[in-house]
Amino acid sequence: QAISPQAILTSHFSLPQMPSDLLAYYQQRAAEYERIYTKPERQSDLATLHSLLRHNLRNHRVLEVSCGTGYWTAAFAPAALSVTACDLSPEVLAIARAKDWPSASVEFSQADSYNLPDFDRKFSAAFAGFWWSHVPRHRLPAFLSGLHSKLQPGATVIFIDNRFVPGSSTPISRTSTDGDSYQLRRLDDGTTHEILKNFPSESDLRHTLSTITPAPEITLTDYFWLLRYTIP
Repeated sequence: QAISPQAILTSHFSLPQMPSDLLAYYQQRAAEYERIYTKPERQSDLATLHSLLRHNLRNHRVLEVSCGTGYWTAAFAPAALSVTACDLSPEVLAIARAKDWPSASVEFSQADSYNLPDFDRKFSAAFAGFWWSHVPRHRLPAFLSGLHSKLQPGATVIFIDNRFVPGSSTPISRTSTDGDSYQLRRLDDGTTHEILKNFPSESDLRHTLSTITPAPEITLTDYFWLLRYTIP
């Protein structure tokens, strides 16, 4: 049993480390969050990812970070032993909690992915969907270290995210001196937001994990990538 959302709020949530601009964007985008998954050309790839997640997370106690509205939670929760899904935005969590979940084994908690709370147990797997791309390159080692600290030895870790596809992906508006890329995104309310969105290559992923695992598994589809590895 993970710690309660109330405990997270009192002991942890008061000092969020997620950039405020990214949090504000996803709070405002909550109602239109899942629209991106309706693009016709991406349906085959999405079905592949759903299948891979169910297979790789079957019978695991899963910690999901930056779960959003629970779109990906729903893809693997029926196969998992339990799921603790976290996000910093109360707006997206409200949508996630309102969905019809298969059992009481799925719980949602408000928590910062950069500063996860202490749970009363270690998890056998971790998952994050479309979060890696929002982490500044220089923050990846610390983020991964924090995530891994919540897992038991030999745990499975899975990330999925976008590949950049000209004509389908939102254009990159600029690239910083640190190598982070950004997009300008317009919401239904008319506001425009500059959002960090990186598109790591396969070699980038392997380099980031070189001190953690010698042979991460990387699956590439036309529009997405899936990264799977185990921690020591």
